[in-house]
Order: sequence, then structure tokens, then C-alpha cells
Amino acid sequence: MYEKFIQSEPSVMMGKPVITGTRISVELILEKLAAGETFEQIIDAHPRLTKDAIQAALGFAAKALKADVIYPISRVA
Repeated sequence: MYEKFIQSEPSVMMGKPVITGTRISVELILEKLAAGETFEQIIDAHPRLTKDAIQAALGFAAKALKADVIYPISRVA
């Protein structure tokens, strides 16, 4: 589903995945969601976004994390 919403071009944001036709990165959307912002708050701040575009960003990120990569997470005692 995310393919029509996400693009990555070297000439746009140094190739970071962005919402098609914008300079709004998947990374920014994830950071805002992690900070507790709602879809509505994100859309209010970035009117070119839609709920479907935000969901596509989440789908893209989920698929990217399925790669066989180990992400070491250190525990603070």
C-alpha cells in the first residue's frame, strides 16, 4: 500500500524516504508519532499529509525493520 505514497530520490532530502510530492520524511512522521502527536496534529502541522500517507509511512517503516539487521539496544541499569 505504501508504494504510491513513499518515494526516495537522491535529489530530495538526500534520498531519505519522503511522502511523494513533499519534503516530509518518514523519519519526521515517526518522530512525531513517537513524541505522542496524533494523526490529526501531524496533519494540522503539515496540511499536505493525509491519514493514508501517515499510515503508509508506518507500513514502510515496519517493512524496513523486517530486514535481517540486528539493532543492539543497551540496557541502562
